[in-house]
Amino acid sequence: MEKKFPEPQAFSDRPRPQIELQPVVSNQIAAIGYAADSKTLAVTFTRGTGAIYHYPDVSAEVFEAFKTAESIGSYFGKHIKTLPFEKFAAEPATA
Repeated sequence: MEKKFPEPQAFSDRPRPQIELQPVVSNQIAAIGYAADSKTLAVTFTRGTGAIYHYPDVSAEVFEAFKTAESIGSYFGKHIKTLPFEKFAAEPATA
């Protein structure tokens, strides 16, 4: 039986809130950031188009545990991956 994958989520059509991203050491995740005022976690992945994913309603404690986890990718898979998110297009390359 052929495995069916869900369609990728479309990019948001609203302007992306600016959240500074910091590179991390992970095979899966390229960079993360957090906006405490809106409790929004931002994540980019090492594979794919470079899209930026925003996860709303993430507590500061969860972000702290995420960024200091022994394995950021494992923590993401266990605690963040299933949360609702908004997907934004990658940043345009600057020359």
